[in-house]
Amino acid sequence: MTASLSRRQMLAAVVTPVLLPPSRVPASEQVPKDAQAADLLRLFQGMIRSPDYRHGPLKTLNDEFPFFVPRDRESWETRRRQLREQLLVALGLWPMPEKPPLHPVIHGRIVRKGYTIEKVYFASWPGHYVCGNLYRPQPKGEGVAGNKGEVRYPGVLFAHGHWANGRFHDAGEKAGRASVASGGEPDLERGRFFMQALPATLARLGFVVFHYDMVGYADSTAIAHTQGFRDAEAELRLQSFMGLQTWNSIRALDFLASLPDVDPQRLGMTGASGGGTQTFILAAIDDRLRAAFPAVMVSTSMQGGCVCENASHLRVGTGNVEIAALFAPKPMAFSAANDWTREFLKRGYPQLQQLYALYAAEDKVQARAWLEYGHQYNVHARQMMYAWFLKHLQGRDAHIEEPPFEPVPPKELSVFDADHPRPKDERDAKSLREYLTQQSEKRRSQWLPSDSQRLRTFRRIVGTALRVMIHSQLPQQVVPRNVPGLELPRTVTIVDQAVQLHLIGRDQERDALPVALCSPSKGGENRCIVWLHPQGKASLVVDGQLHPALRLLLAADCTVLAPDLLGSGDNALPKPFQVNKDYAGYTYGYNRTFLAQQVHDALTVIAWCHQLHKGTVVHLVGWESCGLVALLAKAMARETVGRTAADLQQFSFHTITDVADPRMLPGAVKYGDVPAFAALCAPDPLLVYNHRELARDPWPENAYRTAHASHQLHRLAGPLPAHEVVRWLLQGS
Repeated sequence: MTASLSRRQMLAAVVTPVLLPPSRVPASEQVPKDAQAADLLRLFQGMIRSPDYRHGPLKTLNDEFPFFVPRDRESWETRRRQLREQLLVALGLWPMPEKPPLHPVIHGRIVRKGYTIEKVYFASWPGHYVCGNLYRPQPKGEGVAGNKGEVRYPGVLFAHGHWANGRFHDAGEKAGRASVASGGEPDLERGRFFMQALPATLARLGFVVFHYDMVGYADSTAIAHTQGFRDAEAELRLQSFMGLQTWNSIRALDFLASLPDVDPQRLGMTGASGGGTQTFILAAIDDRLRAAFPAVMVSTSMQGGCVCENASHLRVGTGNVEIAALFAPKPMAFSAANDWTREFLKRGYPQLQQLYALYAAEDKVQARAWLEYGHQYNVHARQMMYAWFLKHLQGRDAHIEEPPFEPVPPKELSVFDADHPRPKDERDAKSLREYLTQQSEKRRSQWLPSDSQRLRTFRRIVGTALRVMIHSQLPQQVVPRNVPGLELPRTVTIVDQAVQLHLIGRDQERDALPVALCSPSKGGENRCIVWLHPQGKASLVVDGQLHPALRLLLAADCTVLAPDLLGSGDNALPKPFQVNKDYAGYTYGYNRTFLAQQVHDALTVIAWCHQLHKGTVVHLVGWESCGLVALLAKAMARETVGRTAADLQQFSFHTITDVADPRMLPGAVKYGDVPAFAALCAPDPLLVYNHRELARDPWPENAYRTAHASHQLHRLAGPLPAHEVVRWLLQGS
């Protein structure tokens, strides 16, 4: 983590807008026929403002990310599974890709007192090379006994973080002497070359260590650090720099575990700053690690300032402390310093102790802060780490005084030389992304739901991905919201129809969703239509009269609920939804996308409708641009929605070229675009119209046929009049 990035000036914490002193609004109003009827459907007028938290600033990496420990172990295991799926989707690793051969090259052995160093490179993807140095305990006698499998040592991955030049790092004589003078390092060699001191000491203690490059550092320079993965297509396919580095970490662990002198049952990982991020992320998703030590990274405040530490969807609803908690109850220790981790022992670590207590494993988590030092992985923290790995990977309790060592000139650690030139097939970012896209498309074709087994696989993979991309589900309880000075619910009369105006939200959130409820004269408790429109509840009125489609639904004894989805009507945002111009992952990594917020709102209304009328049949209609919202909401709500009609306006996610497009949904193309989400709606009745591509796409056709429901799928290439949409909605009702 570079210092400049860690101090990125971004927005402050999300706050609920302050309610200004309002005037009283009468509970019921009679509207003259010639009045602007739609105006009376507004809840917030004059000085009254929405209390919805989403009208405030978006969350950023510099906000507060507390971890709330679940009440019991069972609740945590459920949360753990969902959060791990979220990480895998965000990192582009859901489902986990097939692993091509590494073809490792190991050469250039350097002998030091008590250990050896070798030079390594391997292909994590064909044409994408991970480089590093392999530190091994010095073998006794002739040859390398461990290489024959006669002795097996614990293996440790070491991620270097954002220190200049990575594993080649030399702090320089001035900085080295300053570290010695401050007491952070015992001598100049370690003051300058702590990057070598750490793996060298571990090797002398009986560990095999692989010290590998981040992308763009040291020898791994075919792709510049943080570059090549910031455009709309990368977002839509979830191809991110952080995802690539995490994949490299997985493959580095593959390499380490494959060595004949490494015990694959005793693997650990450490790293500081950005290397700490790599450590706790790999610990969260790879079960092979048995112990971990992320240094000066995990906290409830700054979450990681570099592009390589951020990805869309990654920290929506979570933060680094909870992500680190996924490793529980396995041994994990932390060091903190006078940086963003300074409060970790007060905020973050106590919650981890509570979580480990659910497993009766309080001794498996530990933390210590050295507040007299700045951002560092100095000898004090390293010695804590040595003792931690000795205890949990070798079964030895010992305090270690790090011994002096002889540094290797950084140039001599370089992997490539005259006898081992850079591979000719090395890929740049563009070429690598083309390869990744081809592989992704190939794998997705294997999910085509052409039989019952494939349909189950498809639902598991794409259904899980959609849940993560929307970051929502049907709420268990929807509650009324209260606003000072505003009597709710409020009733108005449009021509001859009473309309109730409600303000609702989820019991676990601070949202406030305005909804208009129209009930037919005969009751309508058994049929409910959720009406989604880009103009929100104002769309119920056309030229001072009820919308003709609404009149048809009311005449058929249907209750109609029309919400102001985020961005519409009373739910209009005071400022445009701002996406970080440098990297969209800085926005979508901490907040739902605008489209996802609208789908989230639709799910809230669907749940509220069921809550109002137990046993009711809920149908869903999405007019104009809200057809996409309706389709995605139906794909998530599944059987809780009966019939769904959606105007798709010829839209496909692959046409998006701007990361700030309000319809942006990172990952949508990777998981099959609109056709795949339509296929998730099987076997329930679905009318999708105004979409030429979908009308002939095999995905929904296969899903509905496999579910024995082909007659429930209706696809039209062109538009459809509103009265025809209503007629279809009322079929079989």
